[in-house]
Amino acid sequence: MFNFLKKTKEALKKSREGFLGKVFGLFEQRKVDEDLWKELEELLLLSDVGVKTTKELLTSVQQRVKKEAVDGAEVKSILKQEMVRLLAPQSGIQNSEPKPPRVVLMVGVNGSGKTTSVAKLASSYKSQGKSVLIAAADTFRAAAIEQLEEWGRRTGVDVIHHQAGGDPGAVVFDATTAAASRNLDVLLVDTAGRLHTKYNLMEELKKVKRVIVKAAPQASQEVLLVLDATTGQNGLAQARTFMEAVQVDGILLTKLDGTARGGIVLAISQELKIPIKYIGTGEGLEDLAPFDPEAFVEALCEAG
Repeated sequence: MFNFLKKTKEALKKSREGFLGKVFGLFEQRKVDEDLWKELEELLLLSDVGVKTTKELLTSVQQRVKKEAVDGAEVKSILKQEMVRLLAPQSGIQNSEPKPPRVVLMVGVNGSGKTTSVAKLASSYKSQGKSVLIAAADTFRAAAIEQLEEWGRRTGVDVIHHQAGGDPGAVVFDATTAAASRNLDVLLVDTAGRLHTKYNLMEELKKVKRVIVKAAPQASQEVLLVLDATTGQNGLAQARTFMEAVQVDGILLTKLDGTARGGIVLAISQELKIPIKYIGTGEGLEDLAPFDPEAFVEALCEAG
């Protein structure tokens, strides 16, 4: 647990030193008046929290401050609580333990970090004692297949792949069948990066989901949308289009350590109503942490 909290804090170093980190310093020896609220709003917007989410957050905090008649540090505590509330939407995943394999479909635009995230998840599941298989369904990039094979060697996880340029559906069918026949716990499917505006490629994702059901009807499916935190508000537009094409069950947010505008996390949670499941905390295999709303907010509050 300590390692996970440490990684979260390290990933938020830039955000903590930027606009978002200044938010919590506003309440130190300051009178809570109209000027403070305006400054708070400006900092939240500069941190990529977004207009809609900023308005909701400010409204909820102001209402509680008025109702509870608090000031100073107590307002800071309320702000933290309301941030945590925004960051904790209910998951659409069923709590019951599904029959194996659990098929995790990784989707996202080009350059979001899907392939590396697949390797990180494989390493994480292995460390939990799970049996894992990877499907290299990004057949458009030969380099993606080679990259996954190298990650597979490093993590000790088998990789199912076909030739570059082949049918992604065929790769997924073979991998799902193999995972089911071997009674493996998890199948991670790396898909090709696709622009969210390309209709035919989005339709291909729907086909892949149908193939999984055909190959292993009993398997549970989870779609993880990989978003690059450095893209800011553009990530919301990407996410909405993927949500229209396939049911997205969770977000894996990469490159959070590379942006000073960590407020996008609040915007994603509030506007999309999809739980953030993981955050990327660096480039190494071990640099992936389960997302915890309270740990996230506490990491922003701490002095750098």
